[in-house]
Amino acid sequence: MRVLIWQWGRRGAGPRFAASLADAIDHVQGAEALLSLSNGAEILAEPGIRCDLPIDTYSNVPGLLARFAIAPLTIGDLSKKLSMLRPDVAICAMPGPLDLLMLAALHRNRMPAVVIVHDADAHPGDDVPLLMPLQRRLTRRADAVVALSSHVANRLREQGLAREGRLFVLPHPPFFYGPPPPAPLAHGGKLRLLCFGRLLPYKGLDLLAAAVASLAPVPGWELRVVGSGPESAALAALRALPSVAVENRWVPEHEVGALIAWADALVLPYREASQSGIAPAALAAGRFVVSTRVGGLIEQLQGEPRALLCDPDAPRLTDALRTLLATAPHRPPPAPRDPRAVWQDAAALLLGHIRRAFAPDVAASAVLR
Repeated sequence: MRVLIWQWGRRGAGPRFAASLADAIDHVQGAEALLSLSNGAEILAEPGIRCDLPIDTYSNVPGLLARFAIAPLTIGDLSKKLSMLRPDVAICAMPGPLDLLMLAALHRNRMPAVVIVHDADAHPGDDVPLLMPLQRRLTRRADAVVALSSHVANRLREQGLAREGRLFVLPHPPFFYGPPPPAPLAHGGKLRLLCFGRLLPYKGLDLLAAAVASLAPVPGWELRVVGSGPESAALAALRALPSVAVENRWVPEHEVGALIAWADALVLPYREASQSGIAPAALAAGRFVVSTRVGGLIEQLQGEPRALLCDPDAPRLTDALRTLLATAPHRPPPAPRDPRAVWQDAAALLLGHIRRAFAPDVAASAVLR
């Protein structure tokens, strides 16, 4: 089976998810991956990342509108390139504004398209113009849809975007950023807490500020809040607390691994969540995770021995952090995980769903190749 994975974002989790999925599919017996990324994708600067179908995208709203203005030419050009690459199926790794152009080119070539949906609804603070209306059009026209949590899958059903037998749930595999770091607390200092990601209202930064303010008299910890977002009262409250550092900045891909390695525990104080990419990455790196019990985080973290879940309010979050402070030094190091093996298992599961959903066409063409 020849599988094209595309994701045309320039920064963040989307291109990394696509590249990780392509690498995993290449290790599934009987499968071959092709990868399509934006020419401006940050991840292309990393060694070993190849791109079989580079795409010129955009860097601002006028650029996006210009791409739409030449849509007929774009679809025609994509259609010709797809006919040369000859994928049996194409997978959108994370929806973006231009994906309807790829879908049109795929359907012109009678190639089935699968869309992986990370969020069924926009989070408070999301500011990408028309992202959700375009995603819903894409999902409605796709041949199959993948959700990364049952929480998102149920929401897609409620929205009428899931067809019977064409909606699959795939657990979010862990991103990997090089060799496993030393075990938590191996540095011999204070417990290092990290809250990392987009600094938006749904991330519960106000809950974190209130919880840490109550925790402040307890010695032996420090907290970094790292990510990009608008300045807010919650960030100001966090900055004012002792032992807390706020870094409101974009974190390049090459820094993420070192950031996770610095931490002993990741804190996810979310008010709502589809699922998290950082939670499985943290667990795969042997880190503790303290998380609120919301959305898809429940199914991701329930039963994980290094995860502490609490209700989404400040007193419960304070209690969870106190529990971590008391127990973390006495917990043995975790058995090492191999994130690549987890990705390969997920890729095999996904391709199994696809073969069954599109049989006999895809299965037959894969045998012929």
